[in-house]
Amino acid sequence: MVTAREVAQLCGVSVATVSRVFNRPATVSASTRERVERVARELDFSPNESARALSRQRSAMIGLVWDTDHRRPGWRHPFLQDLLLGLKSALSSHGYHLLLLATSDDARSRNPGVSLADPVAYIGMTRRHHLAGLVLIDSGTDADAFTTFAQSGLPCVALDVALSGSRATYVTSDNAAGAAEAVRHLAALGHDRIATITGPRDNAPAAARTEGYRRGLAEAGLVAREDYVVTGDFYRESGFVGMRRLLARKDPPTAVFAASDEMAVGALLAARAAGLRVPDDLAVVGFDDIEVASLVDPALTTVAQDKPGFGTAAAGALLSMIENGEAPEPVLLPTKLVVRDSCGARPGR
Repeated sequence: MVTAREVAQLCGVSVATVSRVFNRPATVSASTRERVERVARELDFSPNESARALSRQRSAMIGLVWDTDHRRPGWRHPFLQDLLLGLKSALSSHGYHLLLLATSDDARSRNPGVSLADPVAYIGMTRRHHLAGLVLIDSGTDADAFTTFAQSGLPCVALDVALSGSRATYVTSDNAAGAAEAVRHLAALGHDRIATITGPRDNAPAAARTEGYRRGLAEAGLVAREDYVVTGDFYRESGFVGMRRLLARKDPPTAVFAASDEMAVGALLAARAAGLRVPDDLAVVGFDDIEVASLVDPALTTVAQDKPGFGTAAAGALLSMIENGEAPEPVLLPTKLVVRDSCGARPGR
């Protein structure tokens, strides 16, 4: 590997001059700069990124704060994986890279089962690595810790967690509007017994989708029934269990809005186990539009989130703060109802 010292010797300048050419070019004469750059190209020399970071106190690395402990299922969710790929692609197109941050086992052992037990440790890591900014993904109980990041002065973008600060903002989907559209679609098919399987109670997108479910019922002139609301966790098993509970009612629903596609697939399986046909006996709508939604039988009607848009918006907001120093307004991405085969008219209509 070619070093800065070798370039300096060939150019007849100091190592410090080579460093200034790549970090503070305005401080070097044009003739010297051109000579150093020419020799660097001929030798295929690239300045060490960590050394450049020390010089300018910032690197091309973006920290990803996301608790991927095996005891927390969030990292396995297909939507988050798709979102992460979109984020990585958007940052890469601007010359930045993602670095997954993790606290020590000691910090976790002091607070077993608690995510982001020591957010100050994360902030210390960002300082040591001279990271340019942070992307924050909630693993279930991280929202309070994110406030610490927002107050640190580091450029921060949270995904699906309302975050504010002089250099902090967030990106989320219009979850309430998407859920309301799904319910209105079911009502337009003649369904008046529409249930929902929600996400976790302390999850912001889940709460917004439940709000949208209630709004959609009201807009369709239907009365919300508390016994038609069961809580899930965004994963398939909770959708199966929740659907079984709903089907055990004396007057079971003829349609269900599940707050994730994973839970909707679980609902489909529960309906099949109960001897029901979808969509003839039960209509099902999901949320996310992950890959499996179009592969199950029947193909799932769902509310699609803009996964590439998530990554582009998050990267754009973060880079804006890095370059300009001020936090942009939060980004609310639109959703879209994708109608497939899992919805039909109310039985007997």
